Amino acid sequence: MINRNTPKYSQKIMPLNEVAIIDTNTVLPSDYPNIVFNYIALEHIESLTGSLVNFNPTEGKTIRSNKFRFDERHVLLGKLRPYLNKVHIPSFEGICSTDILPLLPKKDLIDRKYLTFCLRSPFFVEYAQVNMQGTKMPRLRTEDLKLFKIPIPPLEEQQRIVSRIEALTKRVEEARKHRQQNKNVLEDIFKSAVEKIINEARKKSVSKSIKSVVEETEIWSPSQAPRESFIYVEISGIDNSLGLIKSTKKLDGKNPPSRARRIIKSGDVIFATTRPYLKNIAVVPSQLDNQICSTGFCVLRPSQNVVTCKWLFYAMRSDYAINQIIPGQEKSAYPAVSNNEVLEAVIPIPSIEEQNKIVFYLEELHSKVKELKYLQTETETELDNFIPALLAKAFRGEL
Repeated sequence: MINRNTPKYSQKIMPLNEVAIIDTNTVLPSDYPNIVFNYIALEHIESLTGSLVNFNPTEGKTIRSNKFRFDERHVLLGKLRPYLNKVHIPSFEGICSTDILPLLPKKDLIDRKYLTFCLRSPFFVEYAQVNMQGTKMPRLRTEDLKLFKIPIPPLEEQQRIVSRIEALTKRVEEARKHRQQNKNVLEDIFKSAVEKIINEARKKSVSKSIKSVVEETEIWSPSQAPRESFIYVEISGIDNSLGLIKSTKKLDGKNPPSRARRIIKSGDVIFATTRPYLKNIAVVPSQLDNQICSTGFCVLRPSQNVVTCKWLFYAMRSDYAINQIIPGQEKSAYPAVSNNEVLEAVIPIPSIEEQNKIVFYLEELHSKVKELKYLQTETETELDNFIPALLAKAFRGEL
């Protein structure tokens, strides 16, 4: 049995089955249709942290198959796709899917939290990856789990290690929270700048409807203008935080999707009409000139000498424009608006010279915000790597 990188520790090392019981006590919830169960499925356990996400108590009548029981004494280990590192320490009694194994620590040998951190460590994740079986649904066999070797220092030392890990983990979570707050502040700064500029432009400039400052666009007919292939832009390909086209698809022109019908040109502004409040809006770059986008976009082609593509882009991303368009969505059960509702929106139109001056300022500001956000993301990556490194150190006996 492979168990590379076994943690080095001066105390004894024991296989898991000698320090914990794999407690597979089953229940069929549908036998108790009116009972509300604290039911944990694998998707409810967050990778790495073990936190519960989107978890809600569930009536027995909606849970069809056998489940395992657990309570506050157990550690819950996800055995399906073990590389996802899903280990939860429950604070209540409940049931879990059979892709989760309830482990019952032997209190005289191992601390429950110590076992939890050990199972989140890189040593266990690597062991599980090496020994998992199956291709589509890889899982760790129970027999292999039993053989995983765990360093077992005295309980007092285990508790010291746990306290140290918890203290450092808390500091990491606080740092992560601050990083996210900083990113939100950066986004708010830029958004506020856009809104302020649009509002000032409304006071100083003539406002016009979108339809009066854009040109007609074309619909592609695959039968009349066949293409061998084309680059396709979908709504999901837009990064709405940056207003960029982040991904595209190269498709065969012989059998295109039914929604692949709008021709786009370099400098067009594409505005997603589904859930417009998400602001899936972007300027078409030169490399996508004469390609195709989904009919889920309203394609806005700026009229020369009237409006620049960048001014139109920023104006359409403003709350001022979006708030004019959203009421059309509310009239329908489907969260989308028509092209006409987008074209009827009104935006301020300063002179081209003024548009260019404002856009230059916003681009400079946006560049600085992106740079700062990138630095924040780098720090987040460092924080993400810290916990596995901390656990590896702890179970090498170095903490």
